Amino acid sequence: MGKNSSLLDALPSAQGTLHVVMLGLDSAGKTTALYRLKFDQYLNTVPTIGFNCEKVKGTIGKSKGVNFLVWDVGGQEKLRPLWKSYTRCTDGIIFVLDSVDVERMEEAKMELIRTAKSPDNAGVPILVLANKQDLPGAKEPRELEKLLGLHELVSSPHGSRDAHAWHVQPACAITGEGLHEGLEALYEMILKRRKLAKLQKKRVR
Repeated sequence: MGKNSSLLDALPSAQGTLHVVMLGLDSAGKTTALYRLKFDQYLNTVPTIGFNCEKVKGTIGKSKGVNFLVWDVGGQEKLRPLWKSYTRCTDGIIFVLDSVDVERMEEAKMELIRTAKSPDNAGVPILVLANKQDLPGAKEPRELEKLLGLHELVSSPHGSRDAHAWHVQPACAITGEGLHEGLEALYEMILKRRKLAKLQKKRVR
């Protein structure tokens, strides 16, 4: 992972390109979402062993024309310890969730909270893509906020600097519905975080 780490360290400084990591349990729809964002069409995918990486361009709102380098990392249990190698120095995290799979909701919550509470990820904005909203039984965003314990991420024992901004975006990766709206919400959170960081630097001076 040595070479990978040095590459990741260099990415956020790439001019005009934001570094985003896409995580979530296996079969949540991460790769389908990535390629729908990239090519604006549905591609049949296989489980990701390792990662996929694509440059995606925002199409709406403030994010229009902005480049996002999105790393889609495998969600199988044996691959999850590798997530932290990809999230170091990232600008934002997209956590893709199967909104129908109630049986694995607790597992998803555990992985999301673990990722959010990693010291390397302090304060990094989190977009929860509530995928598969086209299926019957899909949970609504407000219900998912409670099930995932997202309100716990707002407060932080180390102050607002480490607290996470988050947004739950209902989506359907197959049709693309909600994906670009989610990217726009993530971009706004990233901008807000950068503005706060600049203000804090000024205060320190």
